[in-house]
Parts: sequence; C-alpha cells; structure tokens
Amino acid sequence: MTDLQLLVEKLDKRFKLLLPGLDSQLIMASRKRVNFKLRTGLMSSARPSGVLLLLYPKDGEICFILMRRPDYTGVHSGQISLPGGKFEPGDSDLVATAIREAKEEVGIKPSAVNIIGTLTPLYIPPSNYIVTPALGWAEQRPVFKADPREVDEMIEVRLSDFLDDRHVQSKRIKLFIGLSANFPCFYIDGNIIWGATAMMLSEFRVILKEIL
Repeated sequence: MTDLQLLVEKLDKRFKLLLPGLDSQLIMASRKRVNFKLRTGLMSSARPSGVLLLLYPKDGEICFILMRRPDYTGVHSGQISLPGGKFEPGDSDLVATAIREAKEEVGIKPSAVNIIGTLTPLYIPPSNYIVTPALGWAEQRPVFKADPREVDEMIEVRLSDFLDDRHVQSKRIKLFIGLSANFPCFYIDGNIIWGATAMMLSEFRVILKEIL
C-alpha cells in the first residue's frame, strides 16, 4: 500500500467526524476578515461555487495542484487558487462543479478523481461567492493541460512542504485597489498563497496535523 493510499484511508475515517470548520479557516485570515461577521451563517445572496483539492503521487511525494490566475481588472487578479469556479445549472452538485472546472482549467480527467469528501464552505466577501472545497485523490499524477485564458501558471505543492511550519508566514501584499497590507500566508517555493485559498487549505492542514 502506498503512502497516498494510507493517507486516503485515514482521511476517509476523519471525514466521517465533525470538521474543524471556521476556527481552522480563520488561522489564515486577515485581522479584518476575523472581525467580519462570518458566524451569522452563510450569506443568502452568495453565489455557490466549488473548488478541487486533488492529492496525487509524484516522485515518491504526495502533491496537490494550485494555479495562478492571469492578471486582469478584478479582485482575484494574479492570485493563487485551487482549480474551480461557479455552479452551473448542468452540475449535479458542487462536487460536480469542482470536477468540471478542474477539467476545464487544468485538464484533470473526471474519471481519475476519487472524492473523499468536502471541507467547510467559505464565504468570500469581495466576490460574493460561497465556496465548497472538494477533497479528492488520483492514483497517478494527472497529465495537466492549463487553459491559458484561466491559468497563468500551475503550481505543484508537496504535502511535506505544506505541513512544514516554516512555510506559514506573514507577507505584505498589494491589493487590487492599490493598497497593501500584511496577510498570513503559506510561502512555498517563492509562491504566496493567501486569502480564501489559504483559509480553505488551513482547514485541510489542521486535519492532516491531527491524523499524521
């Protein structure tokens, strides 16, 4: 049995229990975000979306894929994110949304994705999305093919680096409105992973720290 298969077994068991939830997400939130009234429930007008956190083996390591958005006029310009997007009428659920978007954006074949479960949905105020992260795994590293309209760069993250406490930092980041501020982030291989993506990954990291 491979390291990935062993991890999947542990995750399957852990996902049958209560998730860490908002408190684990807020570990990687800005001060302003911590003060935001998130504990009143999901925002009724928010648009549902799904993202995919896919584990796979590469060179003896367990990895997952992130993507850097192209530069554009908008709140998420140039940011690093999980593959995903908004719910479409043809999607059976938000897991289906995440898998469809991952295929469109980075070329992951839906048939290769085995779903473990979903993490806690996260509301993103600037874009008014409520995002459900789907956690899955693939037996082999996918053959990635980025859509240049959606993806500027694909970033493979080793789980060992993700779990290394040295990569949890604070960086000064320039926002799309021209201001800059310090944000908690994962700083891995020169990549700054912050904002909603860092918050979603934070819950997954808390789970990994529990079971490993």
